[in-house]
Amino acid sequence: MILSDTVALVTGANRGLGARLVSELLSAGARRVYATARDATSVATQVRDDPRVRVLPLDVTDDTSVRAAAAAASDVNVLVNNAGVLHFGGALDGDLAGYEQDIVTNYFGTLRVTRAFVPTLARNAPAAVVNVLTLIALAPVPPMAGYSASKAAAHSITQALRAELRGRGIDVFGAYPGGIDTDMLAGVEAAKAPPEIVARRIVAALAAGQTLIFPDDASAGAGSVYLADPVKLEELLAG
Repeated sequence: MILSDTVALVTGANRGLGARLVSELLSAGARRVYATARDATSVATQVRDDPRVRVLPLDVTDDTSVRAAAAAASDVNVLVNNAGVLHFGGALDGDLAGYEQDIVTNYFGTLRVTRAFVPTLARNAPAAVVNVLTLIALAPVPPMAGYSASKAAAHSITQALRAELRGRGIDVFGAYPGGIDTDMLAGVEAAKAPPEIVARRIVAALAAGQTLIFPDDASAGAGSVYLADPVKLEELLAG
Protein backbone atom coordinates (compact mmCIF):
# COMPACT_ATOMS: atom_id res chain seq x y z
CA MET A 1 0.00 0.00 0.00
CA ILE A 2 1.28 3.47 -0.86
CA LEU A 3 1.37 5.35 2.46
CA SER A 4 2.29 8.75 1.07
CA ASP A 5 -0.55 11.22 1.65
CA THR A 6 -2.65 8.69 3.59
CA VAL A 7 -4.67 9.52 6.69
CA ALA A 8 -4.32 7.04 9.54
CA LEU A 9 -5.88 6.48 12.93
CA VAL A 10 -4.08 4.57 15.69
CA THR A 11 -5.85 3.34 18.81
CA GLY A 12 -3.92 3.15 22.07
CA ALA A 13 -1.50 5.76 20.75
CA ASN A 14 -0.65 7.47 24.01
CA ARG A 15 2.64 5.64 24.64
CA GLY A 16 4.67 2.53 23.87
CA LEU A 17 4.09 0.83 20.54
CA GLY A 18 1.10 3.02 19.68
CA ALA A 19 3.10 6.23 19.93
CA ARG A 20 5.86 4.69 17.81
CA LEU A 21 3.35 3.61 15.18
CA VAL A 22 2.18 7.22 14.88
CA SER A 23 5.77 8.36 14.31
CA GLU A 24 6.51 5.65 11.76
CA LEU A 25 3.35 6.34 9.77
CA LEU A 26 4.33 10.00 9.59
CA SER A 27 7.86 9.04 8.52
CA ALA A 28 6.32 6.88 5.78
CA GLY A 29 4.52 9.92 4.37
CA ALA A 30 1.12 9.98 6.07
CA ARG A 31 -0.50 13.38 5.68
CA ARG A 32 -2.34 13.12 8.99
CA VAL A 33 -2.48 10.67 11.87
CA TYR A 34 -5.19 10.62 14.51
CA ALA A 35 -3.59 9.54 17.79
CA THR A 36 -6.31 8.18 20.04
CA ALA A 37 -6.47 7.04 23.63
CA ARG A 38 -9.10 6.56 26.30
CA ASP A 39 -7.63 9.59 28.06
CA ALA A 40 -6.56 11.98 25.32
CA THR A 41 -4.47 14.01 27.77
CA SER A 42 -2.20 10.99 28.24
CA VAL A 43 -0.90 11.11 24.67
CA ALA A 44 2.85 11.74 24.84
CA THR A 45 4.06 15.27 24.19
CA GLN A 46 6.38 14.17 21.38
CA VAL A 47 3.34 12.71 19.61
CA ARG A 48 0.87 15.55 20.08
CA ASP A 49 3.39 18.28 19.20
CA ASP A 50 3.66 17.23 15.56
CA PRO A 51 1.31 19.47 13.52
CA ARG A 52 0.26 16.47 11.42
CA VAL A 53 -1.14 14.71 14.51
CA ARG A 54 -4.67 15.16 15.78
CA VAL A 55 -5.42 13.78 19.22
CA LEU A 56 -8.84 12.23 19.80
CA PRO A 57 -10.40 10.57 22.84
CA LEU A 58 -11.38 6.99 22.03
CA ASP A 59 -12.43 4.26 24.42
CA VAL A 60 -12.64 1.13 22.29
CA THR A 61 -15.01 -0.50 24.79
CA ASP A 62 -17.63 2.27 24.53
CA ASP A 63 -20.01 2.53 21.58
CA THR A 64 -20.64 6.26 22.01
CA SER A 65 -16.93 7.05 22.13
CA VAL A 66 -16.23 4.92 19.05
CA ARG A 67 -19.04 6.51 17.03
CA ALA A 68 -17.81 9.99 17.97
CA ALA A 69 -14.28 9.18 16.85
CA ALA A 70 -15.54 7.74 13.55
CA ALA A 71 -17.54 10.90 12.92
CA ALA A 72 -14.57 13.14 13.73
CA ALA A 73 -12.09 11.20 11.59
CA SER A 74 -14.07 10.86 8.38
CA ASP A 75 -10.97 11.09 6.14
CA VAL A 76 -9.21 7.97 7.46
CA ASN A 77 -8.04 5.27 5.06
CA VAL A 78 -5.63 3.40 7.35
CA LEU A 79 -6.97 2.06 10.66
CA VAL A 80 -4.50 0.60 13.16
CA ASN A 81 -6.14 -1.31 16.01
CA ASN A 82 -3.43 -1.25 18.66
CA ALA A 83 -5.27 -0.64 21.96
CA GLY A 84 -5.10 -3.57 24.35
CA VAL A 85 -4.92 -4.76 27.94
CA LEU A 86 -3.19 -7.71 29.58
CA HIS A 87 -4.09 -9.70 32.70
CA PHE A 88 -1.69 -12.41 33.80
CA GLY A 89 -2.72 -15.87 34.93
CA GLY A 90 -3.19 -19.43 33.83
CA ALA A 91 -6.24 -21.13 32.36
CA LEU A 92 -7.21 -22.63 35.72
CA ASP A 93 -6.15 -19.96 38.19
CA GLY A 94 -6.42 -16.60 36.39
CA ASP A 95 -8.92 -13.96 37.45
CA LEU A 96 -11.99 -14.34 35.25
CA ALA A 97 -12.96 -10.68 35.66
CA GLY A 98 -9.57 -9.71 34.27
CA TYR A 99 -9.94 -12.14 31.41
CA GLU A 100 -13.33 -10.61 30.60
CA GLN A 101 -11.64 -7.21 30.35
CA ASP A 102 -9.09 -8.72 27.96
CA ILE A 103 -11.87 -10.06 25.75
CA VAL A 104 -13.90 -6.84 25.88
CA THR A 105 -10.89 -4.71 24.91
CA ASN A 106 -8.71 -6.90 22.74
CA TYR A 107 -11.44 -8.70 20.81
CA PHE A 108 -14.68 -6.73 20.99
CA GLY A 109 -12.83 -3.40 21.02
CA THR A 110 -10.99 -4.28 17.82
CA LEU A 111 -14.20 -5.44 16.16
CA ARG A 112 -16.24 -2.48 17.41
CA VAL A 113 -13.77 0.08 16.06
CA THR A 114 -13.39 -1.72 12.75
CA ARG A 115 -17.15 -1.91 12.22
CA ALA A 116 -17.50 1.80 12.94
CA PHE A 117 -14.79 2.75 10.45
CA VAL A 118 -15.60 0.38 7.58
CA PRO A 119 -17.98 2.85 5.84
CA THR A 120 -15.27 5.53 6.02
CA LEU A 121 -12.55 3.18 4.84
CA ALA A 122 -14.67 1.94 1.94
CA ARG A 123 -15.45 5.51 0.91
CA ASN A 124 -11.77 6.46 1.05
CA ALA A 125 -10.43 3.24 -0.51
CA PRO A 126 -7.90 1.93 -1.22
CA ALA A 127 -7.72 1.41 2.52
CA ALA A 128 -6.28 -0.87 5.15
CA VAL A 129 -7.00 -2.26 8.60
CA VAL A 130 -3.99 -3.31 10.65
CA ASN A 131 -4.74 -5.35 13.75
CA VAL A 132 -1.87 -5.47 16.23
CA LEU A 133 -2.18 -8.96 17.67
CA THR A 134 0.62 -11.01 19.24
CA LEU A 135 2.60 -14.13 18.54
CA ILE A 136 0.75 -15.81 21.40
CA ALA A 137 -2.52 -15.37 19.54
CA LEU A 138 -1.27 -18.31 17.48
CA ALA A 139 -0.23 -20.48 20.42
CA PRO A 140 -0.62 -19.56 24.10
CA VAL A 141 1.91 -18.90 26.82
CA PRO A 142 0.53 -20.52 30.01
CA PRO A 143 1.02 -17.49 32.35
CA MET A 144 -0.93 -15.33 29.87
CA ALA A 145 -3.71 -17.78 29.06
CA GLY A 146 -6.59 -15.28 29.12
CA TYR A 147 -4.70 -12.65 27.14
CA SER A 148 -3.65 -15.28 24.61
CA ALA A 149 -7.27 -16.36 24.21
CA SER A 150 -8.48 -12.80 23.69
CA LYS A 151 -5.86 -12.23 21.02
CA ALA A 152 -6.64 -15.59 19.42
CA ALA A 153 -10.23 -14.38 19.08
CA ALA A 154 -8.93 -11.15 17.55
CA HIS A 155 -6.79 -13.22 15.16
CA SER A 156 -9.86 -15.16 14.07
CA ILE A 157 -11.94 -12.04 13.50
CA THR A 158 -9.02 -10.57 11.54
CA GLN A 159 -9.29 -13.53 9.18
CA ALA A 160 -13.06 -13.11 8.94
CA LEU A 161 -12.71 -9.40 8.22
CA ARG A 162 -10.10 -10.08 5.55
CA ALA A 163 -12.58 -12.27 3.70
CA GLU A 164 -15.55 -9.93 4.14
CA LEU A 165 -13.72 -6.75 3.15
CA ARG A 166 -11.76 -8.17 0.22
CA GLY A 167 -14.20 -6.81 -2.36
CA ARG A 168 -14.56 -3.37 -0.79
CA GLY A 169 -11.07 -2.01 -1.38
CA ILE A 170 -9.98 -2.64 2.21
CA ASP A 171 -6.99 -4.90 2.89
CA VAL A 172 -6.72 -6.46 6.35
CA PHE A 173 -3.33 -7.09 7.98
CA GLY A 174 -2.41 -8.96 11.14
CA ALA A 175 0.76 -8.14 13.08
CA TYR A 176 2.10 -10.78 15.47
CA PRO A 177 4.94 -9.34 17.56
CA GLY A 178 6.68 -11.22 20.33
CA GLY A 179 7.49 -9.48 23.59
CA ILE A 180 7.90 -5.72 23.33
CA ASP A 181 9.77 -3.51 25.80
CA THR A 182 6.80 -1.40 26.91
CA ASP A 183 4.89 -0.75 30.13
CA MET A 184 2.64 -3.74 29.43
CA LEU A 185 5.50 -6.16 30.07
CA ALA A 186 7.32 -4.13 32.71
CA GLY A 187 8.83 -6.49 35.25
CA VAL A 188 8.64 -9.53 32.98
CA GLU A 189 12.04 -11.17 32.58
CA ALA A 190 12.12 -12.13 28.91
CA ALA A 191 13.59 -11.05 25.61
CA LYS A 192 11.75 -7.94 24.47
CA ALA A 193 12.06 -6.03 21.21
CA PRO A 194 12.36 -2.23 21.16
CA PRO A 195 8.95 -0.73 20.25
CA GLU A 196 10.49 1.52 17.61
CA ILE A 197 11.80 -1.54 15.71
CA VAL A 198 8.44 -3.30 15.92
CA ALA A 199 6.59 -0.19 14.73
CA ARG A 200 9.01 0.39 11.87
CA ARG A 201 8.64 -3.18 10.63
CA ILE A 202 4.85 -3.12 10.89
CA VAL A 203 4.65 0.03 8.79
CA ALA A 204 7.18 -1.32 6.28
CA ALA A 205 5.20 -4.55 5.95
CA LEU A 206 1.99 -2.57 5.46
CA ALA A 207 3.65 -0.60 2.67
CA ALA A 208 4.83 -3.86 1.10
CA GLY A 209 1.37 -5.45 1.29
CA GLN A 210 2.53 -8.24 3.59
CA THR A 211 -0.66 -9.71 5.06
CA LEU A 212 0.94 -11.61 7.96
CA ILE A 213 3.47 -9.46 9.80
CA PHE A 214 6.08 -10.88 12.20
CA PRO A 215 7.77 -7.60 13.13
CA ASP A 216 10.71 -8.61 15.34
CA ASP A 217 13.41 -11.25 15.31
CA ALA A 218 11.74 -13.52 17.87
CA SER A 219 8.36 -13.48 16.17
CA ALA A 220 9.92 -13.92 12.73
CA GLY A 221 11.59 -17.14 13.86
CA ALA A 222 8.52 -18.39 15.69
CA GLY A 223 6.32 -17.38 12.78
CA SER A 224 8.32 -19.61 10.48
CA VAL A 225 7.73 -22.48 12.91
CA TYR A 226 4.01 -21.74 13.02
CA LEU A 227 3.63 -21.64 9.24
CA ALA A 228 5.38 -25.00 8.95
CA ASP A 229 3.97 -26.78 12.01
CA PRO A 230 1.43 -25.02 14.30
CA VAL A 231 1.58 -27.81 16.90
CA LYS A 232 5.34 -27.39 17.16
CA LEU A 233 4.92 -23.71 18.05
CA GLU A 234 2.38 -24.64 20.72
CA GLU A 235 4.88 -27.07 22.22
CA LEU A 236 7.69 -24.52 22.12
CA LEU A 237 5.69 -21.76 23.82
CA ALA A 238 4.20 -24.13 26.40
CA GLY A 239 7.70 -25.18 27.40
